[in-house]
Amino acid sequence: MLLPAKAEVSRHLRRYRAWERAMLAAPADSSVRATFEDTGYTLCVLMGKRCAREAADAAERYLRSGSETALWRQGPRRAKNVARRSGTRSNRRFPAGL
Repeated sequence: MLLPAKAEVSRHLRRYRAWERAMLAAPADSSVRATFEDTGYTLCVLMGKRCAREAADAAERYLRSGSETALWRQGPRRAKNVARRSGTRSNRRFPAGL
């Protein structure tokens, strides 16, 4: 899985948080709600999550973390390939086929 650019994640997260505040200020406004839901959906797609709240949390973690930490969270196959390319060996053991 490709990692999204941190600048894009940051931009979409800021937009999501701004529309979240606007929606909380005017919950009856259907256009504000629709835009908030659209920004949440975009963040979900970008972060590979089903829930906008989970996507926002994942985006914050991704922006705080280094790229190597983020790779380990993606799964053993990706992390193993990165370790192999960088010349280091992983101490973790993975089931066969991963």
